[in-house]
Amino acid sequence: MNAFRLFTAAGQILLILAPALILTKLVYIDVTPILRVKTPNWKELAVFVLGLVIIIPLLQNLIYVQNFLIQQLAIKSTVFESIKLFFDEMDKMLTDTYGDILSASSIFEMILVLLVVAVVPGVCEEVFFRGFVQKSFELSIKPFWAIFISSLAFSLYHFNPYGFFALLILAMYFGFSVYLSNSILVPITLHFLHNSISIIAFFIWGKEELANSAIITLEEFEINILSLIFLTIILFLFLFYVKKYYYKFSNINKEAI
Repeated sequence: MNAFRLFTAAGQILLILAPALILTKLVYIDVTPILRVKTPNWKELAVFVLGLVIIIPLLQNLIYVQNFLIQQLAIKSTVFESIKLFFDEMDKMLTDTYGDILSASSIFEMILVLLVVAVVPGVCEEVFFRGFVQKSFELSIKPFWAIFISSLAFSLYHFNPYGFFALLILAMYFGFSVYLSNSILVPITLHFLHNSISIIAFFIWGKEELANSAIITLEEFEINILSLIFLTIILFLFLFYVKKYYYKFSNINKEAI
């Protein structure tokens, strides 16, 4: 398993990070502005970490609501039932694989898991998707669509049927953070923190509890819907505030935003 973990990390470096650096150098020559190599101040990091605190429970509510609706559609339609069975098989494969990767019985293994699941993906995936891909689109289309397209590619890359929309929203938040801060270190930090929280949650609750995202009763569904609506409103207010007053958290002049 340790060999598989190292192989996974090496694959990310060779197949995601290296192509991003090579393509950036070949296409743009100057790598620094494309990959947004800039050190943010602590206020910039702190404000986006605060947003992550809002978005993580929001995405969990989204998954609960989504899975309940899929269950109901599967009950009423044989077509959706077949789709759900296919998604269930894919989800089980992913859960089993990640469960094996995240399992650790020693301090060394825990450090290795953190490296493979949080550090390496945080750097490699952000440099590629938020660095090369998003910035390339920003040069030719509006920022929103550049963020959306690169986030869509990010979500498809993870090949997670039940996590697709959650990953899309999370990736768009990462894209928003890198666009506003102009620093790749911001989404790298957010990505690392998000994955680290998942690792810690796995160590505390285990694979079976984390894999359980089904809502059994209508009352649970209603509670999650209300929570999802509330957190969505909070998130939009937060994004609006950050966008409008970002100059307060950075060294950028107000006119530059």
